[in-house]
Amino acid sequence: MTSTASSMDTRQDQAPQEQRPSWQQRLRRFGYPAAAASDVRDRLVPPYVRPSPRMWQFLGVSRPLAERITRWAGWGGPLLVTLLAGVLRFWNLGSPKAVIFDETYYAKDAWALVHRGFEVSWDKNANDLVLKLGDQIQIPTDAAYVVHPPVGKYVIGLGELMFGFNPFGWRFMTALLGTLAVLMLCRIGRRIFRSTFLGCLAGTLMAVDGLAFVMARTSLLDGVLMFFVLAAFGCLVIDRDRARAKLAAALPADPDGRVRPDARIGNTLRLGWRPWRWLAGLMLGLAIGTKWNGLYFLVAFGLMTVLWDVGARKVAGASRPYAAVLKHDLGLAFLATVPVAIVTYLASWTGWILSPTDGTGGYYRNWATADGRSSDWSWLFPDWWLSLWHYEHQVYEFHVGLSSPHTYQSNPWSWIVDGRPVSYFYESPLPGKDGCPVDAGEKCAREVLAIGTPLLWWVAAFAVLYVLWRWLFRRDWRAGAIACGVAAGYLPWFLYQERTIFFFYAIVFLPFLCLAVAMLLGAIIGPPRAGDTRRVAGATGAGVLVLLIAWNFIYFWPIYTGTAIPLDEWRSRMWLDTWV
Repeated sequence: MTSTASSMDTRQDQAPQEQRPSWQQRLRRFGYPAAAASDVRDRLVPPYVRPSPRMWQFLGVSRPLAERITRWAGWGGPLLVTLLAGVLRFWNLGSPKAVIFDETYYAKDAWALVHRGFEVSWDKNANDLVLKLGDQIQIPTDAAYVVHPPVGKYVIGLGELMFGFNPFGWRFMTALLGTLAVLMLCRIGRRIFRSTFLGCLAGTLMAVDGLAFVMARTSLLDGVLMFFVLAAFGCLVIDRDRARAKLAAALPADPDGRVRPDARIGNTLRLGWRPWRWLAGLMLGLAIGTKWNGLYFLVAFGLMTVLWDVGARKVAGASRPYAAVLKHDLGLAFLATVPVAIVTYLASWTGWILSPTDGTGGYYRNWATADGRSSDWSWLFPDWWLSLWHYEHQVYEFHVGLSSPHTYQSNPWSWIVDGRPVSYFYESPLPGKDGCPVDAGEKCAREVLAIGTPLLWWVAAFAVLYVLWRWLFRRDWRAGAIACGVAAGYLPWFLYQERTIFFFYAIVFLPFLCLAVAMLLGAIIGPPRAGDTRRVAGATGAGVLVLLIAWNFIYFWPIYTGTAIPLDEWRSRMWLDTWV
């Protein structure tokens, strides 16, 4: 076991102690660290924490075997956690055999996109026909007005092409991406915490979260958005490590072999094209092409990665780190993210762009030829651009003005405490029907409820406060990165509190909540240098908390999966009045 309290990794971007102003020294009373690492390499590229030899001795594991386990754990641990997540998500994936909640839009839109290149308008009874006819259903020809970009629907459509136009087919890709997101989170957590244990812990928490579980088993867009956002974050974390490793390799060593800061290297070293940053731009473009709130992550992550460069150059010895970043890094950072994301977004509309302009193509595809040439400057732009711009403007007006009341809408203030979940599916089968026990005595309840594992979310509310404290007073870059992910996914919704919004939008920042909880649990366990009594007590407390979260997930399993249970058992799981 290890802890996030390791001193080698919390002060990577700090100036040497003698350069700190007095106000920073006064912050020590709040937990601000005063000591600095002596070797700059350990601050630029901290080593991974290795399990204590005492643990192997306690378990009776020989040293060669312990070395082998440690070597393979970096991938072996995350893969085991991912296997658990995959089994949970793919088990009985086709149940309920129904079109649940907003699958009524996205499953059918996806089928139309992969066959026609644009969404079409379906009949009101189309859901029943889809379940009855599957692949044999006739696809309508009239274009439909839709308010979300096509990437997420193309992703859902891939599963339909592979497994057919049925519940398993349209849920396959969201289940796959939900499983792979757990693997990514394990690896991302391992990299930022420098601890395989804490990385796997973050992934395990996500594997047993109810909201992540339900969203992975439902063909909605938000789970796809979460995957691309997390992938972009992971790419930027890898880019951060590689850029800092390049700086560390270029710095000179003193006669004792210790690497020292060098102003020339810090100010002038070029870090190259940095392919992981370009890949992050691609992932952010796909995120925006799934739902527009991916734009907030483009802005937040763009600022974050630039500040990471400033911190790296400062540690490397740059006398003017902001000027050095402006001169050597900012231009490429912009090119690798913003233009790449924009081009990716536009490319996602290729099917719509290539559709006919005679009124038989995508919605508004013929707008430019019919109505859009009134401007004196319209001749500068191709028809598809003018039509797409008009379409996007109409969609923007729809989103900012959406205020139709919905039974399960919620205010973002309630999200962090699981205040108002969303019911995706509900039936009341009679005893002996659809899994309802014969001796139930009354009707059963069969529900799919999009609700986070309550204990996990309630702990996460405190973990966010801990992360903010650690970022503000200990200047821990990892806490700042986690806070950035939560803020980009959460805070923008407070601008639209009068709009119709739902709790399941929170899935996009759930991985960052899991990282925050893992960081908090690492602090509870205690630093490696702590005594045995402290570590045992901390590990016991953290272990009990994780077991309670796992139990909580198991307890709510029936209402995550649509399993028929007696009505009294369903009522016992409605802990808050707002959950009904």
